[in-house]
Amino acid sequence: MPPSPSKSSDKPDASSARARPTWFRWLLRITLWMAGLAAAAAVGLALTIAVALSVAYPNLPDISDLADYRPKLPLRVYSAEGALLGEFGEERRNLTPIGEIPQVMKDAVLAIEDSRFFQHGGVDYKGVLRAGLANLGRVKSQGASTITMQVARNVYLSSEKTFTRKIYEILLTFKLEHLLTKDQILEIYMNQIYLGNRAYGFAAASEAYFGKPLKSLSIAEAAMLAGLPKAPSAYNPISNPKRARVRQQYIIERMEENGFITAQQAVEAKKEELKIRTGPDNTRVHAEYVAEMARQLIFTQYGNEAYTRGLNVYTTLNAAEQEAAYNALRRGIMDYERRQQYRGPEKFVALPTAPQEVEDAIDDALANHPDNGDVLSAVVLEATPRKIVAARANGDALEITGDGLKPAQSGLSDKAPPNIKIRRGAVIRVVKTPKGAWEITQLPEVEGAFVALDPRNGSIRALVGGFDFDKNKFNHAAQAWRQPGSSFKPFIYSAALEKGFTPATVINDAPLFFDAGVTGGQPWEPKNYDGKYDGPMSMRTGLAKSKNMISIRILQAVGPKTAQEWVGRFGFDPEKHPAYLTMALGAGSVTPLQMASAYSVFANGGYRVNPWLIAKVTDHKGRVISETTPPVTSEQPRAIDARNAFIMNSLLQEVTRSGTAARAQATLKRTDLYGKTGTTNDSVDAWFAGYQPTIAAVTWIGYDTPRNLGSRETGGGLSLPVWISFMERALKGVPVMEPTVPAGVVNVGGEWFYDEYVRSAGVSSVGLEDHRSASPAVTPQAPPPSEERNRILDLFRN
Repeated sequence: MPPSPSKSSDKPDASSARARPTWFRWLLRITLWMAGLAAAAAVGLALTIAVALSVAYPNLPDISDLADYRPKLPLRVYSAEGALLGEFGEERRNLTPIGEIPQVMKDAVLAIEDSRFFQHGGVDYKGVLRAGLANLGRVKSQGASTITMQVARNVYLSSEKTFTRKIYEILLTFKLEHLLTKDQILEIYMNQIYLGNRAYGFAAASEAYFGKPLKSLSIAEAAMLAGLPKAPSAYNPISNPKRARVRQQYIIERMEENGFITAQQAVEAKKEELKIRTGPDNTRVHAEYVAEMARQLIFTQYGNEAYTRGLNVYTTLNAAEQEAAYNALRRGIMDYERRQQYRGPEKFVALPTAPQEVEDAIDDALANHPDNGDVLSAVVLEATPRKIVAARANGDALEITGDGLKPAQSGLSDKAPPNIKIRRGAVIRVVKTPKGAWEITQLPEVEGAFVALDPRNGSIRALVGGFDFDKNKFNHAAQAWRQPGSSFKPFIYSAALEKGFTPATVINDAPLFFDAGVTGGQPWEPKNYDGKYDGPMSMRTGLAKSKNMISIRILQAVGPKTAQEWVGRFGFDPEKHPAYLTMALGAGSVTPLQMASAYSVFANGGYRVNPWLIAKVTDHKGRVISETTPPVTSEQPRAIDARNAFIMNSLLQEVTRSGTAARAQATLKRTDLYGKTGTTNDSVDAWFAGYQPTIAAVTWIGYDTPRNLGSRETGGGLSLPVWISFMERALKGVPVMEPTVPAGVVNVGGEWFYDEYVRSAGVSSVGLEDHRSASPAVTPQAPPPSEERNRILDLFRN
């Protein structure tokens, strides 16, 4: 029979059965206790967060204004046609609606910054998880900060990394997502983000780095810009091109991974060579002085808001004429500079022998001597009397030989002093000749100005205030008070017409001497420029030849006080033209802009016009804030009679036909040109003021600290070529205009007269009695018969 079970084998089983419930109960208690503790902690944390949120949420900034996003926008100045002349403001920005941002730019940004932007609700939880894993080094991540969070941070919060700020950022993110659409948020981001080089937003960055509008960007260019938000300095394609390219390549890969571009497009984009803008914008119209004038006018009206409201200022400037004026003045000044003695290199640097060290030394040297327009800087590598080899900042080497060495021949001589000697390490200036060869030159010390007005309404069509704005910001066109010299004589002649003088009045070109008893000071013996005296001649010939003795005798006959009052009609300040005989030689003070306005009186038939620059101001959306209606000529105050202006036109036309400015008509091949050269005492100032009925223009050249320009330098030789060069462009396609004869003027024997001087007395001659008279006699009598008048004119005309 089978053995019965023993008791000893039953006891362990019973003990285990009794122990198991005790163990489970203990484990269960622990588990429930920990779960309860966790639940309590969670509830506590939730309550804490809820309280924190209830306290923090009301303190969040009001973001309702973002629905009508208005960032700080710079002041921009444009020509009449809309060409950009300049911009002012701390932030370079172009506000671009989301609908005008190209898809390739949006795709590039989304690929690297927030690929799930249109899927998440502001906080990308998957992104947060990826970021956490990335911190453990397990996967590569694009980061957890969404575009909405970046907008919250960039617009309203600081960048400090604190728990409190992070809470506010998340709350603000939810608030933005609730108030705005995804497109509105993306629009704000793409216009607000700082991208280096003073550029805010991708539209401004496209202009700053590539010199092109946003809509023209390629995939490769868009990827390059999309890499900037993370670190604008580190990934700047100008200062850190290698790092910028590495990030660009990665972004192109991200665009492909997200399906924004194809594999083939990615390959092509990675191979594309980008043209990064590294220097100034050479495509912009050179109107720096005009832009500064406009800035000052707008600032006076709007204050500091002028730099943040996004105002667009449209000037009266004609872009093509402005470029013509800029180029003409610079060319004229550089032509003068070629005739000056070489002053030596700008600096000397020690060049090492190692090639890489040489490049670094050249870069450092030229960084402090940047190019000045087409006047380029270079460092001499070797120099002999027959050849100079120099290096540019971009590493290019250039050779100067033959005629290109002539302007600096004194610096290549073995006997040249150390400060003049051109040798290895010398920083020099070079220019390209019309034939494409290199020529050594130097930055000019002389200055100049050019201004052109529409004489019919006073609008400024072109203005250049100096050789280079960055070199000298003083606006010589509007601010330089200089002696006008002989270019002032027409205003004295105009006064004489009202005192009985006619173009046929005969005046003696003979020496004059005024002793101390007459002058009240030092004796004065004025001279003609060429030192020659041609005897009696008509007033017409006297102006054409710019005879000083003729002008002095005319002023003495008219009376200095009368002439002083008369010139005030043209806009001159009478106090700046003392009532002395020296006024006849232009010893007063004028500005080039003032002269252009004054000559406009002759050009428009006798009306006074005031120069004006700003035609229209709009806000950033193009809405007109203010607008100027061009004044009608006939509604302007009359300065002189139409017949006075007509006869002065005839006299000034003679100057450009046979006188000191005969080169004008000969070069431009048209007869409707009028003007007067001007060279002051000791050739300190060189002028040409002239006009065609649709445009009046003035050129001035001289040193800021007045000094002799050179014994052979004159207004006709220095300033007239600048004027002619400008007029070649300004008058292209403009028909020749014949003047209309006004009432009260008659032609007798080929000469023009006021009709009352034909019927009655006028001034027939001046100063014929005594060639050295200090008080030249004026002979009032009826004009001679036409045969005699013609004989006089034929005798004394050029």
